[in-house]
Formats: sequence, structure tokens, C-alpha cells
Amino acid sequence: MPFPALDPVDPLNLEALLTDEERAVRDTVRQYLDDKVEPHIADWFESGELPDLPELAREFGKMGLLGMHLEGYGCAGTSARAYGIACRELEATDSGLRSFVSVQGSLAMFAIHRFGSEEQKQEWLPKMAAGEAIGCFGLTEPDHGSDPASMTTRARRDGDDWILDGRKMWITNGSVAAVAVVWAQTEDGVRGFVVPTATPGFSAPLIKHKMSLRASVTSELVLDGVRLPASAQLPDARGVGAPLTCLNEARYGIVWGVTGAARSAWRSARDYALQREQFGKPIAGFQLTQQKLVDMALELHKATLTALHLSALKDSEAGVHPAQISFGKLNNVREAIEICRTARTILGANGISLEYPVIRHANNLESVLTYEGTTEMHTLALGQALTGLAAFR
Repeated sequence: MPFPALDPVDPLNLEALLTDEERAVRDTVRQYLDDKVEPHIADWFESGELPDLPELAREFGKMGLLGMHLEGYGCAGTSARAYGIACRELEATDSGLRSFVSVQGSLAMFAIHRFGSEEQKQEWLPKMAAGEAIGCFGLTEPDHGSDPASMTTRARRDGDDWILDGRKMWITNGSVAAVAVVWAQTEDGVRGFVVPTATPGFSAPLIKHKMSLRASVTSELVLDGVRLPASAQLPDARGVGAPLTCLNEARYGIVWGVTGAARSAWRSARDYALQREQFGKPIAGFQLTQQKLVDMALELHKATLTALHLSALKDSEAGVHPAQISFGKLNNVREAIEICRTARTILGANGISLEYPVIRHANNLESVLTYEGTTEMHTLALGQALTGLAAFR
């Protein structure tokens, strides 16, 4: 009996595991990105901008990508795996695109969907799902990243109103958002607030001089006596566990997304190695290059298998444990960066050129390595899960 055919870009035939619906999601997102974004993304990265983000948001809304794994309120209500596959395609083009979708759907929209009042859901979620309103998520502060419980942003009562004062840092979408989900200390602990960005006292200056995630809007949030009605508080969000639950949603998208960046870099390196000739033959014919290509393929496919397994857990009745998401985030980002760095060596001097996607993906992943939990924090979370002993303090 003859062996089945082997696809060199999918040697484990992982695409066969996808359903028709999941392939449709993949193909729809891929086609749009190939047509509308890929021709421009290197220039956007080089210029440090993401032009006409509101129009891009509306297009993503039409495709059902915004809050796509949430139910109701105009959201697509897809499986976690379909959402992950969309994240993979987005990040295969650029991490900035997946970051936008993650922040919109898995942070801002998820926070309102999970912890908000019915009035807050009705007001914001349909517009956000359609891409008509962009959201951001204000948790990280200039002096408090990995330790959000120590945040200094404060919300105090003034009659029936709330007054918010503080600063948030490294906030994706901040300068273009219509609404911000902001976390603040109160007399009763950490609470969340839905803040329309047109509220007096709210500003979101753009952060510049980035060498990573350049095709992404990154901002500081400044809250200077921002007055909100009592109805702005997220009623079901109590304690720091609430924003951490949101972060877990975003981390799941990262587990999938970085496999897209790694896939793009690996395929670029393979194609280049087959075309680039040195010493009379393609460099893909040399043993050291083949070892690099094989090692990259092994880690890429193991990372994809991890993402597939976590999606099965997330879609199951039992659900997925936060430590399992940490496992995927820690492993997949680490391996994706190494794949990009190895791909860059195969491309030689061309590896640093934006004519190829490799250095752009490598630079972007340096941010992905840090946000939604650093390597150190995910290592300690897994260490506690494996030993039962907390080593955070």
C-alpha cells in the first residue's frame, strides 16, 4: 500500500483536523488579509502607523471577528477553536492586527459581556461587535505591570458618582477608542468601570518610538478627575480576579496567534532556502540549513498541537484551567520567537529587510513575550500549579 502524500508545509496534516466551518473562517480571513493588508503592512510597520483603523475595524466586524466567541449582542458565537484559527491568520500577517482583535473582543468586550449590566451590554456590545465602536482595556500602569493588585489608579465616591484619577500605560487602541474598560482601586478593592472616552478629564496620548508592534495603536490613558455615574461600574467585577479573567481570554488568542507569525517566518525561510543558491546549489540542500528547517517545523507543529488541544479543553463542558493557558502562552511565544530568529539566519542579510516578514514578526513577538503576562509570571504560575507552592513573593 503506498504512503499518503506529504505536504511539506503541513507535514503532520493538521489542516485535516479542521471542520468545514473552521476552514471557511481561515479562508475568509486569509483572503481579506492577502488582498487588503499584506500589500501595505510592511510600509505601515516602517512608518509606525495603522492607517484608517476605524475602517479596518468595520471590515473585521463584517467578518464577525470582533468578540466572535461571545454569545448574543451581535457577536458571532463561534467555537473557541474557530476564534483561535482567526487569530492565527491575523498574526500571520502582523501581531498588531491580532492585538487589535484580542483587545477589542477578549478584553474590552469580554469584560462587559462577563461582568457588565444588561444596560452596559446593550449599549456597547452590538456597536463593538460591528466595529462601529473601538474599545480598550486599562489595567497596566507605569509602575505596576505584573502586580496589578498594587495599581494606584483610584475611584472614589462623590455622592452617587465616581471620580477616577490615575494613569494607565501600554494600552492598545487607547487613542482611537470610544470606550475604555478601566480598573481602579476603591474602598472595596479593585473594581472595573466603563468609561466613554469623550468624558471630560480622559485623554489618551499616543506612545511613539516603539521598535515593536509598530503597526498598532499604543497609548497612555490619563484620568484626571473623570466623573462617571454609578451605572458606569461593572456590577459583577469584584477584586483583581476580574481583570485577570479577562487576561486569560486574551492569552488564549495569543497561544494561537503566535503560531501564525511562526508559520509565516518558517515558510518564508523555506521558500528562500529553495531559491537562494550558494556554492552551486540551493542552500536548502545543505545539512545545516535542513536541520534549521526541520527544527523550526517540529516546534511550529508542536505549538499548533498545543493550541488545538487547549481549544478542545476550552470548548468542553469542563473548560480550561488558567495554568493550562499559561502553559500554552509560555511555550508557544518562546518557540515562535526562536523560529523567527532561526528563519532570519537562513535569510542572511535579507533577514533584516522588511521586504520579508521575518524581522517584523521577530520584533513584534518581543512585545507578545511580555504582554498578557511575562515569561517569569507564567513560569511561576505553572510552578505553583505543579508544586502547590507559591513563589510570587
